[in-house]
Amino acid sequence: MCIGDRFQIQCYKHNKKVHRAWSEAIILDIKKDYMVFGNNKTLVIESEGTTWRTKEPAIIYFFKNKWYNVIAQMKKDGIYYYCNIATPFIIEENTIKYIDYDLDLRIFPNGDYKVLDKLEYEYHKNKMNYSKELDIVINNALEELIKEYKSKSYIFDEKANKEYLEQYLILKKELENSNFS
Repeated sequence: MCIGDRFQIQCYKHNKKVHRAWSEAIILDIKKDYMVFGNNKTLVIESEGTTWRTKEPAIIYFFKNKWYNVIAQMKKDGIYYYCNIATPFIIEENTIKYIDYDLDLRIFPNGDYKVLDKLEYEYHKNKMNYSKELDIVINNALEELIKEYKSKSYIFDEKANKEYLEQYLILKKELENSNFS
């Protein structure tokens, strides 16, 4: 694996069924504990077969040992963060894979944040019989993520995310040019 490699993303639910898939993510950085990817206007396929495209460039952090991933959505009016409570990622056959556990943290450019999908989490927890231990891990991950945000962790550094965006735009252009040569 190296910077510029392309991957797909597959998000699963606890029952091991694919929930959603993104057609592309390009590696921007490889660290010991996490990897950073970028994409833009990427095709998304929902489990029932419907498709749509993302609207803006995104910088995506996947962690090897943390129970969440973070998407910095680079919108015209600022950076919005969509944080999924999810298993650490694995990579198989050029595909990033993780299990999503419904709870999300949405962070707005003005600094406000909101925990989303609590009812969906409770529904799936009961329907799919999450263990007490798993419930603790998931709720601890949400608390850790909020602490990371409040402490201004590198994930939420506006300057760093804008630098990753510039890197992504350059890489994407290089990849497109190499496909046409």
